[in-house]
Amino acid sequence: MESVIVNPPKIIQGGMGAGVSWWVLARAVSKLGQMGVVSGTALDLILARRLQDGDPGGHIRRAFDHFPFPAMAERIWKKYYIAGGKPADQPYKTIPMHSKNSPRELIELCIIANFVEVFLAREGHDGPIGINYLEKIQLPHLPSVYGAMLAGVTYILMGAGIPNKIPGILDLFVNHKPAVYAIHVDGATPEGDSPVVEFNPALFSERELPPLNRPYFLPIIASNTLAQFMIQKSNGRIDGFIIEGPTAGGHNAPPRGKLRLSEAGEPIYGERDIVDFEQIQKLGLPFWLAGGWATASKLQEARSVGAAGIQVGTAFAFCEESGMSAEYKSRLLTMAKNGQAKVFTDPIASPTGFPFKVALLENTVSERDVYLERRRVCDLGYLREAYQRDNGKIGYRCSSEPVDKYLVKGGLEEKTAGRKCLCNALMANIGHAQIRSDGYVEHPLITCGDDLADVARFLAPGRTSYSAREVVNSLLGIPAAREGVLTDPNRSETIHLS
Repeated sequence: MESVIVNPPKIIQGGMGAGVSWWVLARAVSKLGQMGVVSGTALDLILARRLQDGDPGGHIRRAFDHFPFPAMAERIWKKYYIAGGKPADQPYKTIPMHSKNSPRELIELCIIANFVEVFLAREGHDGPIGINYLEKIQLPHLPSVYGAMLAGVTYILMGAGIPNKIPGILDLFVNHKPAVYAIHVDGATPEGDSPVVEFNPALFSERELPPLNRPYFLPIIASNTLAQFMIQKSNGRIDGFIIEGPTAGGHNAPPRGKLRLSEAGEPIYGERDIVDFEQIQKLGLPFWLAGGWATASKLQEARSVGAAGIQVGTAFAFCEESGMSAEYKSRLLTMAKNGQAKVFTDPIASPTGFPFKVALLENTVSERDVYLERRRVCDLGYLREAYQRDNGKIGYRCSSEPVDKYLVKGGLEEKTAGRKCLCNALMANIGHAQIRSDGYVEHPLITCGDDLADVARFLAPGRTSYSAREVVNSLLGIPAAREGVLTDPNRSETIHLS
């Protein structure tokens, strides 16, 4: 198999969800000649909350005005937009949770949210823009991908699962054809409901559209076996791979074989988890290395083993353009500068069952348990799993929801131990924390890679923050002394954070 990608980027900015890799960051990186990536996780919810915050700067309104289906845009605008923003002490309006048969209003919100994020990221330049999805969050895939393609997304990246059914869907959406996506249903039997979600673009279109560009597809993998499987079993063209190691942030692939934990309680990875780059190179497709490759020397090393380049997340997560709350960026950068930053790979925090990296904001192990004191509420539902009920119908459960409800749905009690509501925590990470009726404000749960300890190296003397340009220049080996020559025209641009 030969690559169809011309001039692949040396640097891919990681797609950090939810909302950390937002359009401001992705656009900044792409304008620097590399590949910016927006996170596709929970964009429908994020858009709804940005609108309830009053759309500071009018960026969403500008994107809405370019959306090809104006009646749909107007419905979403009227439902969620609050002029001047909601009162700070008032909760956000909820949106429906995804299901096999999601309501039309949620599907429309999903389409336009993905369009908006990609449209704004692509605005003002002709560089590549990617969008990153988690395969585990299956229910919104079809309208999400279609919305991103309506905006002209260049690359689609997908990890946290085996996304071998996505390439064929891209081919169908080029010509606005309907598609189905098989979802995992725990305990499914042939007598149960069909375990597929369906999406027909024609049912949402307000006018005839020309064919769309087919984005490149890059699965995120952690083994040679999965790379081979994707090439042999995918229903369409694979354009390359991102090979992610266990030091990367967010969800990590579990260690192969029986799970073993260190004294600190973190998963132990071994020789079986090491990817053979020589074998990957023989597949004939470009690949990028992620997790612990964020230096100029590591970029050179990656290219020396045949990689097109590297994917970098954590360094960009703490730059000025990232969507992470300024408060949390500042606190963790200070801790990194003082040699106090710590990241814990929590084997049980995520309802997905995948190990999940957590930055310790207070630098204490006991901090991991404070979040468990939160009253269990599952009102966003992105990480719910589908299961077959006794009557054959499909139900939904999450191991971080109230334990009694989870058990009634057939869940095992041991799976609830240590689980955290990542959905609400990730919203808090980017300044959209929900406020409960009793005054409780959802806590953040910052995820980043092991590189957190080293991000202070991007800080110039006397500075408390750094830009995406400074990260790119550092990775490309451009001396810091030349920063004044390579002034980023966007550094003086006012971007209003919601």
